[in-house]
Amino acid sequence: MGIIEVNNVSMKFRMVNDKVLSLKEYLIAVLQRRLVYKEFLALVNITFSIQKGEVVGIIGSNGAGKSTLLKIIAGVMKPTSGSVKINGNVVPMLELGSGFDPELSGRENVFLNGSILGYSEEFLKSKYQEILEFSELGEFINMPIRNYSSGMLMRLAFSIATVVQPEILIVDEILSVGDEGFQNKSRQRMMDLMSGGTTVLFVSHDIKQIQEMCDRVIWLDEHKVKMAGATREVCEKYKLYWDH
Repeated sequence: MGIIEVNNVSMKFRMVNDKVLSLKEYLIAVLQRRLVYKEFLALVNITFSIQKGEVVGIIGSNGAGKSTLLKIIAGVMKPTSGSVKINGNVVPMLELGSGFDPELSGRENVFLNGSILGYSEEFLKSKYQEILEFSELGEFINMPIRNYSSGMLMRLAFSIATVVQPEILIVDEILSVGDEGFQNKSRQRMMDLMSGGTTVLFVSHDIKQIQEMCDRVIWLDEHKVKMAGATREVCEKYKLYWDH
């Protein structure tokens, strides 16, 4: 059995067809039973298995269902049908700044976000200086994070999430944010995690990055698995598909 088992996962959303501009209008429409819903299939019968220590990339056009799939695997969403089995602890790095309080300082958010990820206060205190140094935030660590740029927020999130070696790391495009220097440093941290046995599942639109880092690739197209296999083969087919 793999460390991640995804079996026939489908995700269906209900979207309101009517243009509802306010909560009041929505409530009136509900009470009068005037709301018309349209069903949207974000994922259709997705099945795959990932073995311990593998680095697997997920590629596809915008709207193919990549981020939805990661959220289901991370436990943020429950699929409409199918199942996901995880055999290890998961550190998800999905939406930038999720699990942060914008009114708190960077330092306070280290302990807030760290606790959400399952780290103890004692452990976070012992690792605080390491997190600060890797994030390169310096004196900005004491500022409310509502004043942070997206790059600063990413550096803090990445530094907290990777302060230990998780069994499973789920990443959504986070390596593409920030300046080139930090991208290189975070890529090296990812490489260190991979060489230490961490299983990594990540979405990226950067095919070069996928080719450099992944053992296998899953290509999603129109909410289904179009192709899955060795990185070189899938990436070549993917590039040919978009070149035509």
